[in-house]
Amino acid sequence: MHERPWELSEPEWRALIGQVRAGRSLRPTSWPGGARCAVALSFDCDHETFELGAGGRAIGRLAWGEFGRRVGVPRILDVLRRHGVPASFFMPAVCALIDPDETRRILGEGHEIGQHGWIHENNSLLDAATERELMLRAHDVLAGLIGAPPAGFRSANWDLSPATIATVAKMGFRYDSSLMADEEPYELLVDGRPSGVVEIPVEWLRDDAVYLMFNRSPATRPWTPPEDVFGIFRRELEGAHAAGGLFQLVLHPFVIGYRSRIWILEALIEYAKTLGNVWFATHADVADWVWRVRA
Repeated sequence: MHERPWELSEPEWRALIGQVRAGRSLRPTSWPGGARCAVALSFDCDHETFELGAGGRAIGRLAWGEFGRRVGVPRILDVLRRHGVPASFFMPAVCALIDPDETRRILGEGHEIGQHGWIHENNSLLDAATERELMLRAHDVLAGLIGAPPAGFRSANWDLSPATIATVAKMGFRYDSSLMADEEPYELLVDGRPSGVVEIPVEWLRDDAVYLMFNRSPATRPWTPPEDVFGIFRRELEGAHAAGGLFQLVLHPFVIGYRSRIWILEALIEYAKTLGNVWFATHADVADWVWRVRA
């Protein structure tokens, strides 16, 4: 962090903002089957690595992560199965190694497995060589489990280094889902040049952890009732449907997976179906569609 940012020269601040930018919009003129909008649900399976990746060792918080694996994911899969909805599950490689059967089970039910770091490390704190080595290591683990290279990458905590997206492009990922420059898909620019990588943008307001997470440090507690969280997500969905765009959502099994919260996921799916003309798709499906129709 620059301690005196007002001293940056124009070439310096232009270089900083130009490292990774939004390029051309990839918002399609139509969705598959004439759908009015696309719904892309995602689940970050941080599990035990939410604690480990932050450098923590607390047994209680490791158990909290285990709840996501033991209870949250099965509940999520049950909802998706009953409604016939595909989704994307972003998996740190260490989580996949802890329980490979979970990854296989998710894949076996027709969902996508995306890459979510090695141990949920903060990429913005890594040098380029270390970051690349961890990304390659995680890629090998997931590809070995799912039988193909993962199509997409999501940086843990949505923290990226200056080298992250360039490495994503060099590794052949078709899309990234870590940035927030738009509500609709777009192509990423790296140092002003088109990267060929589709961005499926995220947003903190479409993330369950923002409203429902508990932490001792920094001291945060759930501050929004589940009914209000559903209301925020519903309005985002309504807006996407009205605009003919993309509704993308991020949920965490150890946050959304409780009895008093899992209904939010089911209610959103049910509400989307009442809107009509909705295409439920994985992030990879969305990335492939928008790239094909806008290429």
